[in-house]
Amino acid sequence: MPPTRKRKIRLVVALSAAVLLAGALVYTSLLSSSESVTPSDLVAANASAGASYTLTGKVVDGSVRTTDGGVDFRVRDREGTTSVPVSYSGAIPDPFREGREVIITVRKQGATFVGERDSLVTKCPSKFTEDATQRASS
Repeated sequence: MPPTRKRKIRLVVALSAAVLLAGALVYTSLLSSSESVTPSDLVAANASAGASYTLTGKVVDGSVRTTDGGVDFRVRDREGTTSVPVSYSGAIPDPFREGREVIITVRKQGATFVGERDSLVTKCPSKFTEDATQRASS
């Protein structure tokens, strides 16, 4: 077989493998993503037991209780009063505290949402909020 034909075959095989790998990467990234829900979404949808949800909201002031296995707290909507109870065991991020925005993967068990181990993420407050901007300009 001539060398030019071998190079063309290798090129086609390499490009085909690259396209297949890129397609698999896109497929798995889209498959693994899930939409975040707020506490009011969970209450309105009457969340089913055992189903997994990515919950986002703010930790309610005065609701954080440390337990032997982790922490219990309530998560409320960013703008609103609807809240749901969450029980979590696992690594607790340093910036976790009342009033902070959190993202956590939960499953409903009875009246409480149980957080999956090591799924708690705390969003740090932005220094570019309206209050911070007003203070900086004063």
